[in-house]
Amino acid sequence: MRTPWADTIDQDAVLQEYPRPQLVRNSYLNLNGLWEYAITGSSAHPRDWDGEILVPFSPEAALSGVGRQLLPGQHLWYRRTLRLPDGFVDDANDGRVLLHFGAVDQDCVVYLDGEQVGSHSGGFLPFSLELPAALADGAEHVLTVDVVDVSDTGHRSRGKQAIRRGGIWYTAQSGIWQTVWLEAVPRLHIQRLDLRPLLAERTVEIVVAGSEDAEATVVLSADGEPVASGRGRTGSPIALRIDDVRPWSPEDPYLYDIDVRLGADRVTSYVGMRSVSVERDSAGQPRLHLNGRPYFHAGVLDQGYWPDGLLTAPSDEALIHDIRSMKELGFTMLRKHIKVESLRWYHHCDRLGMLVWQDMVNGGRAYNPAVITAPVLLPVRLDDRRHRAFGRQDAEGRDEFRAELDQTVLLLKNVPSVVVWVPFNEGWGQFDALDAVRRIRSLDQDRVIDHASGWHDQGGGDLRSLHVYFRRIRPRRGWGRDGRAVVVSEYGGYSLRLSGHAFSSREFGYRKLASREAFSAAFAALHRDEVLPAIGAGLSGIVYTQLADVEDELNGLLTADRTVVKADAATVRAVNRELAERFALVAQPRTPHQEGVRDGSQDRRA
Repeated sequence: MRTPWADTIDQDAVLQEYPRPQLVRNSYLNLNGLWEYAITGSSAHPRDWDGEILVPFSPEAALSGVGRQLLPGQHLWYRRTLRLPDGFVDDANDGRVLLHFGAVDQDCVVYLDGEQVGSHSGGFLPFSLELPAALADGAEHVLTVDVVDVSDTGHRSRGKQAIRRGGIWYTAQSGIWQTVWLEAVPRLHIQRLDLRPLLAERTVEIVVAGSEDAEATVVLSADGEPVASGRGRTGSPIALRIDDVRPWSPEDPYLYDIDVRLGADRVTSYVGMRSVSVERDSAGQPRLHLNGRPYFHAGVLDQGYWPDGLLTAPSDEALIHDIRSMKELGFTMLRKHIKVESLRWYHHCDRLGMLVWQDMVNGGRAYNPAVITAPVLLPVRLDDRRHRAFGRQDAEGRDEFRAELDQTVLLLKNVPSVVVWVPFNEGWGQFDALDAVRRIRSLDQDRVIDHASGWHDQGGGDLRSLHVYFRRIRPRRGWGRDGRAVVVSEYGGYSLRLSGHAFSSREFGYRKLASREAFSAAFAALHRDEVLPAIGAGLSGIVYTQLADVEDELNGLLTADRTVVKADAATVRAVNRELAERFALVAQPRTPHQEGVRDGSQDRRA
């Protein structure tokens, strides 16, 4: 199955967009395109190559042109020649060239002209390597990458990939699956920015991390006009006040531009001024708040999975299509499920106005059905300090998850649209969730945490997070007593098979419908009969399963190829409008809202 964007791919210019929208330099050389590949049984450099692969699509993805599954114990090799364009490196940057990988699944070693220049472990996060100065000599060099991937056969983080796919588990993929690129930087250069919008204070704090201690200059602009500027040492906050602040929201996704200079280095970025919290409304009910007011999160579960590219979208336009399609249906939030997306996706959520709940990527040994499946129907809640029960008996795996959690928070901390962190889902590799909350809080004090989405609630975080399948959504008298807002973070999952749009003969869903008319009616009834009454009892957010069909799962609002909206669009928009209106009616703020001023009474739990 192919998406409409597959036919527009130019193998000589695939996914050329700048991959890091919140830290942009003029220096940029995209390395996507056709590379040589080989699959071998050892870490010895291959003498013979199997053919060509279109980077950054995994060999398992149809768009790669390969169509082969990398198995545990095998090595996936990449090779291409590399020559820097004239003028790419000059005296100002002292010959420093950085090689960036958006993501490589799962572990890799990188070579230049046969000499190792770096390595990386983990399949969902970006990393960079400094290449030798000899690369700037104008000659042709050979870049080689060796990849191994144990997928779901060990304790490593893998998301929903499975060597034996089926049901809610999808085709395992491997290798380079996000953009590869080069940039040249000066000796003194900006390494990262830490942007903290403080809406109540009408201030943004900016910390410039540099390769050396030096003074940085920062200018904040609105619609091309400077509104604030400041100077400060690298590593220290530079506070910029905005007298007439314009908050960011899905209804008005306004972004301020940022220009940062450090010596000869210059980068551009942006920030959205917004606050998110859980606070009590006028009736004393904990509610999700945005910019100091109760705000209903009407969301969709988003797997970020494509039939032709697997975890890699076929184009930037495809990313935009998914976000815009859900926004046009009246949704205000996407829950990015068990995946860290390319930074381009978050950028589009920022500029189009879509809230994001960000899941961490799950790992651990094989999952016990009594832990991850039985709670669908039974009120099972286990103490997640029982590591073996959750497949987390490996101390090395727990340490790796903690490190990846930290890296994910730091990677996405600047993204205005990201408003909720979700460290664990349905017990998949869950462990010490209260410690995960404390860990996230130490890195980010300004977002909401859903510490255990679905079941095995440990009583922490900001949300009481329910998954409701095969039964009705029933309000409970005790909702909100513990200070946490109540959300139904998965529900629905109604499936509809449409001829010509199915991956296989299998059909996974939580209720099967026979026609688009029946699907639309069932969707409307679910929300009007169950979700709408629950809002008055304290329901603050919902996540419908799901955005698009994925392999056997035919429970998407869109078909997997993104060509058909299964439900009547007007019906979905009307339902979402009714939910928002009901929420606005019952969830009144405790005090009259003052623009840019946040009620600081939210409950914070370990």
